[in-house]
Amino acid sequence: QVQLVESGGGSVQVGGSLRLACKVSVSGSRNNRYSVGWFRQAPGKEREGVAAIDTDGSTKLSDSLKGRFTISKDNAKNTLYLQMNSLRPDDTAMYYCAAGVYVADFFQPSEYSYWGQGTQVTVSS
Repeated sequence: QVQLVESGGGSVQVGGSLRLACKVSVSGSRNNRYSVGWFRQAPGKEREGVAAIDTDGSTKLSDSLKGRFTISKDNAKNTLYLQMNSLRPDDTAMYYCAAGVYVADFFQPSEYSYWGQGTQVTVSS
């Protein structure tokens, strides 16, 4: 089993920055290797893939967010991060971290079996 706990959300003005964190805890069998990712969902919209890290450490980032968002992972702390800069009102959403085994499409929510409870990001002008 994998437990994911997000933190770091909040309210920020346009152009500001936030860093989200996701603490990853694995219990039971530790033989599985997990890909981890960030998703977001705005009211009335579908959940959208933001960024991911594969089991080999390679990073994936949505093309629309390149240059503003960065994903990273601290293996010693078992924590996933999402650095968000130059925030805009359309970045307002609930942000979720997720983990999955044998993920093929990193931006497809159905590929991930484990989800955190989410952390709200609100960007105001």
